[in-house]
Amino acid sequence: MGKTRFDFAGQVVAITGAGKGIGKGAALAFAEAGARIFTIDHTPVTGETTAKTIRDAGGQAAFIVCDVSDAGSVSAAFQRIEREAGRLDALVNSAGGFSKQMATDETPEDEWDRVIDVNLKGVFLCARAAIPLFKRQRSGRIINLGSMAGLTTMAPASPPHAAAKAGVHALTRVLAFELGTHGVTVNTVAPGTTASERVVALRSPEQRDAIGKATLVGRIAEVSDMVGWVLFLAAPEASYLTGQTLAVNGGRLMV
Repeated sequence: MGKTRFDFAGQVVAITGAGKGIGKGAALAFAEAGARIFTIDHTPVTGETTAKTIRDAGGQAAFIVCDVSDAGSVSAAFQRIEREAGRLDALVNSAGGFSKQMATDETPEDEWDRVIDVNLKGVFLCARAAIPLFKRQRSGRIINLGSMAGLTTMAPASPPHAAAKAGVHALTRVLAFELGTHGVTVNTVAPGTTASERVVALRSPEQRDAIGKATLVGRIAEVSDMVGWVLFLAAPEASYLTGQTLAVNGGRLMV
């Protein structure tokens, strides 16, 4: 069977959390499809590595170090994108995740604040920074990374992560409502548990195996299972789809 091909030649795509996981996979895939990429990450080593991988393959990419939970850092990042590229065609909000599995009564306040800030506040700040560019162009795409955890209860889990991702799903609808008349679509991909670097480090092999067995397709998701949906939401074929959360979880949750 043929491979689905996307063409983003001449387009500019900014991707947060591009140093690892789905963000990295999306950055590499957009670049392969011809886009100019800005990899945005708080970790210089991984973020620059993704950009260098793209450049070494003949693509266009630059790394911007940025803390997505800090308004000043986000503002500086998008000012640089506007200064260097002059436009922005798609923003992928992939920065997020959590590093501790615990119950609500075990969750310290600082853990709650940190996870909410990165997963929800970061989406808000980056979308807010991109909106003026999109409005001026009268075009643009925002693709957020939500989670199955924002749609249903999962255990073991992270209460702030679940709350943040539910917030991302709601914010997606608000942004779609606000930006539709400006030619901008806003959608979310809500992955099931995906075997990214973070998840492999966080969940035991037994947990990952159990997750795979709980899906209808019989396996845990890979990063590549999510990347195609991100690209689709930025493609012309998705121009009539907005305000939606696409649950990509192998049939583990059907609503």
